[in-house]
Amino acid sequence: MTETLPLRGRLVSVATELFAAQGYEATSVQQVVQAAGATKGGFYHHFASKDELLFEVYHRVLVEQTRRLEEIASGPGDPAQRLTAVVSDVIATSVENLDELTVYLRSAHALPEDQRAAMRAERRRYHLRVRRLIEEGQRSGAFTADVPADVAVHFLYGAINQLVTWYRRGGKLSPSDLAAHFDRLILTGLRT
Repeated sequence: MTETLPLRGRLVSVATELFAAQGYEATSVQQVVQAAGATKGGFYHHFASKDELLFEVYHRVLVEQTRRLEEIASGPGDPAQRLTAVVSDVIATSVENLDELTVYLRSAHALPEDQRAAMRAERRRYHLRVRRLIEEGQRSGAFTADVPADVAVHFLYGAINQLVTWYRRGGKLSPSDLAAHFDRLILTGLRT
C-alpha cells in the first residue's frame, strides 16, 4: 500500500513506522529514504529537515481529529450524545493512528520550540472545544458541576494518551469496545 502513495505520503508513512518502532532519535533520514524507495533529494524536496517530518507525522492526525471534533461537537444531539460521539471518534482515530500517537508522545520533546509551541496550541484548542462541550452539559443539567470540566478533559485525554503503553490492535478489545468503556467511565463520572 505504501508503494502506491505519492512520495510525501510514503515518506510520512515509512517514517511513522520507523519512529514508532525504533524511536525518532535512532532513525536516520537515510533509513527513511531507503525504506520509502526515495532519495535524499526527494526527501529534502518535501521536508526541510527530519524535525519537519516529525511534526508532520502527528500534525496531520491532529488536524483531522480537530475537524471531526468540530463537526460532532457542533452537530445535533444533546451534550451527552455529542460527548459520547466525540469519545468514540477520538478513540477510533487514536487507535487507527496508534503509531502516530506513539511517535508524538515519545518524541514531541525533540521538536524545535516553535513547532512544539504550535503543536501544544493546536492540542489546547482541541481540549478547549471538548471542555466547552462538557460545560454546555453542565449548564443544561446533564452533567454535574461537581467535576470541573478541565479535570474531566485531562482525565479523558490522559487515559487516551496511555493507550500507547497497553493497547494492541487485534487484542481482546476492539476500538468500539474500548470507546464504549471510555464513554461509560467519563459519562458516569459526569452525570448528575
